[in-house]
Amino acid sequence: MSLFNLFGDSEKKKQPTKSEAPSHWVKCTSCQSLMYYKEMEKQNHVCPKCGFHLRIGVQERLAIITDEGSFLEYDATLKPIDPLAFVDKKSYAARIQEGYEKNGRYSSVVSGECTINSVPVQLVVFDFNFMGGSLGSVEGEKIVRAINRAIDKRQGVIIVSASGGARMQESTFSLMQMSKTSAALARLAQAKLPYISLLTDPTMGGVSASFATLGDIIIAEPGALVGFAGQRVIKQTIGSDLPDGFQRAEFLLEKGSIDMIVERNELKDTLSDLLTLLLP
Repeated sequence: MSLFNLFGDSEKKKQPTKSEAPSHWVKCTSCQSLMYYKEMEKQNHVCPKCGFHLRIGVQERLAIITDEGSFLEYDATLKPIDPLAFVDKKSYAARIQEGYEKNGRYSSVVSGECTINSVPVQLVVFDFNFMGGSLGSVEGEKIVRAINRAIDKRQGVIIVSASGGARMQESTFSLMQMSKTSAALARLAQAKLPYISLLTDPTMGGVSASFATLGDIIIAEPGALVGFAGQRVIKQTIGSDLPDGFQRAEFLLEKGSIDMIVERNELKDTLSDLLTLLLP
């Protein structure tokens, strides 16, 4: 039985209510400074006082790194089913429906084809606002299809990760996506096509333990939280204090776990330069 169903395109995106719309002021989650939302928006949601990169949604991400009007979405109608009939405080089906009503989609992943400074590429972007950007059967399928399109069209792949990890409501089905996506990336490598992984705040759990850290080039935004388990769990497990800045992008760069840290305003040019350099 398939782990996802196809739905028609007739369902329209729900418009946000007044309470859901952005407020006039936004607080930096790092330095706690208050800033006018429109000014923060002009800065691509980077705090002008401390330089912290606030979390952004899919549409903001696409506007920053893709050429205007170039993004063509694929597989937008894929929807997860509930193979385990999972229920915690709410049923899994109810959580999926809530995610749709909030974000206008049934998945934490948006995938498609675009150009970045005129360089064509297959692009996958995670949305942390949908169930914490968790990795499930549909998300894994969208990633694999993007990789397959890249192989067919001789293009590179960029995956922008923002995730809490594998989706617990799908249990083993979500864990299978780790190996499924990794195997697809191995085929991409055999085709000698580049994969660039962009780690944003946060990239955790099964996502960081699979495709997010398999890039030919691994980029992180400044201050991004990247790791597997949370700091509290690690500290309790090893019974000792952790270094300052542990699991932050700057710490990972120092230890050689990532290749570069790139500020949001420079991402587009950096990505296009890397694609041009790495593509056959």
